[in-house]
Amino acid sequence: MALDHTLIGVDGPAHERTWTAKDTMLYALGVGAGTSELEFATEKGQRVLPTFAVLAAQAPPGRRLGDFDPAMLVHAEQSFELHRELPPAGGVRTTSRVTGIYDKGSGALVTLSATAVDLRTEEPVITSRSAVFIRGEGGFGGDRGPRNRWTVPDRAPDHKVTYATRPEQALIYRLSGDYNPLHSDPEFAARAGFDRPILHGLCTYGVTGRALLHAVAGSNPGRLRGMSGRFTSPVFPGESLTVSVWEEGVEVLFRTSKDDGTVVLDHGRATILHP
Repeated sequence: MALDHTLIGVDGPAHERTWTAKDTMLYALGVGAGTSELEFATEKGQRVLPTFAVLAAQAPPGRRLGDFDPAMLVHAEQSFELHRELPPAGGVRTTSRVTGIYDKGSGALVTLSATAVDLRTEEPVITSRSAVFIRGEGGFGGDRGPRNRWTVPDRAPDHKVTYATRPEQALIYRLSGDYNPLHSDPEFAARAGFDRPILHGLCTYGVTGRALLHAVAGSNPGRLRGMSGRFTSPVFPGESLTVSVWEEGVEVLFRTSKDDGTVVLDHGRATILHP
């Protein structure tokens, strides 16, 4: 079989995940936090980068979407909403479901949602939505899916933040739980059409989240309550990322580009609480 369309609307098994202060520090290092962000990278007054939410609420490992070459799957979209600031150590129970399978011609876009509740109180902690694009699985005559209406403001960004990634960035980030060989194994990356392993999309997402945190949320993780974006081009470890940010009233828009201007994370929106 190819994609399993019977999965649409079906909840997967609930999955419990706990994390320690060491896990959230390692995540911070994996998305580039360093000596200027010790509140995230050490135990002294430790707080948690908001984008850790996408790992905490990830769907259970091993859930199959069908029978296809995993090298053809790439992360396409990601969003999260935090109902409260994450603690350095904690735990959630997550339920996820496939919400749609859309025909994009050259491939299929599979959308998923997840809800994570506190293990002790059962109160909502994270709502997460994501999409994966699977090359070669389109052409089945299905709906192309909803359009995301987003345009770049017709003015210069209010903020531009540039962070360099390290050549070994993917090897650090994968220790937070994403061991997809696309990001570490040159032979596997070649099967997917890349001349070397690429950076995890969620690492690029986390780097972008750091930029938003410091540019528009006063470096306060309690104020960055959500963000969404669409992955548009691969990043190789060692490349620099520039996040352009526009403050449009209560809405914050952003996009992330490489040094050559290639946009790698687009259609960005962030939810910022006012102090």
